[in-house]
Amino acid sequence: MKFKNTVFFFMAFAALHSETIQAQKDQVKDMMEHLSKDELIKHLTIIAGDEMEGRKTGEAGQKMAANYLRNIYKNLGIEALPGTDDYFQTVPSDAMKRMFSPKLNDSENVIAYIKGNEKPDEYLIISAHYDHVGIANGEIYNGADDNGTGTTALLEMARMFKIAEKNGNGPKRSIVFLHCTGEEYGLHGSRFFVNSKIIPLENIVADLNVDMIGRRDFVYEKSKKEYIYLVGSDKLSTELHDLSEAMNKKYTNLHLDYTYNDDKHPEMIYYRSDHYNFAKYNIPVIFYYSGEHADYHKPTDTIEKIDFDQMLKRTQLIFVTAWKIANRVDRIKLK
Repeated sequence: MKFKNTVFFFMAFAALHSETIQAQKDQVKDMMEHLSKDELIKHLTIIAGDEMEGRKTGEAGQKMAANYLRNIYKNLGIEALPGTDDYFQTVPSDAMKRMFSPKLNDSENVIAYIKGNEKPDEYLIISAHYDHVGIANGEIYNGADDNGTGTTALLEMARMFKIAEKNGNGPKRSIVFLHCTGEEYGLHGSRFFVNSKIIPLENIVADLNVDMIGRRDFVYEKSKKEYIYLVGSDKLSTELHDLSEAMNKKYTNLHLDYTYNDDKHPEMIYYRSDHYNFAKYNIPVIFYYSGEHADYHKPTDTIEKIDFDQMLKRTQLIFVTAWKIANRVDRIKLK
């Protein structure tokens, strides 16, 4: 009888322990599934609304968008990155001079962060530019996909990371939510951020950059396949690439398309968004991109054309990848 009781107790303990392990395994999935399509729609409706006047760098609409982003982070209880002026990092006009680009007014990066609870001096950057090209010939270039989608994805991921922190599951490493200005005119905001060394470059473990994740491109417009283009994941760190693949296989099962990752691809996408200013300094990067469509850089890039189901799925992949990078024991290694 004693033997049977012992066996019963062992089996009960093992079952309970198994359930605990399973709950731990499903924690990331649970958070991923609580990322909200409604929140994406709410924020993008405002970011890509006519009142933002196309968010041209240094103009009134861009500054309205910057204030909106700052207020969201304040409402979420997510702090400004130390060294900023109440979330704003001023990017002066002189820092955005280019031979063939227009003169731009002073502008602002918007930067929030969640401090790591074990490795606070190691930083994961999640970036997206929030500027667009403004108004031309009386038409507003709303930039819903470019890059309202990346901007709002950052806000929603930040909300979920903050919920995790409140529940006692804050990230081991610090996570920085970097909204860059001036991307459309020469990657100015991200270059200024990196050159400012507001965070020592050697302390940045990776940059996940989100730029246009809300549409189907010319290749996939007639397909039902759930996909995302990844660029740069294996350029500096095979470990980052393998981690990305593993998180997708475990949680989202998107088709990962590496077409634009080819060094010889004529579009040269690797050099055309904010991640490149991190890659130049040997910081591992992944660029998330759903491809060019007929409304790219046209006044017809509007919110009603966004595929929010696809956008949510892509945001989920970025979130679980960020979670893994922020919480793994060792930082991502270079090749």
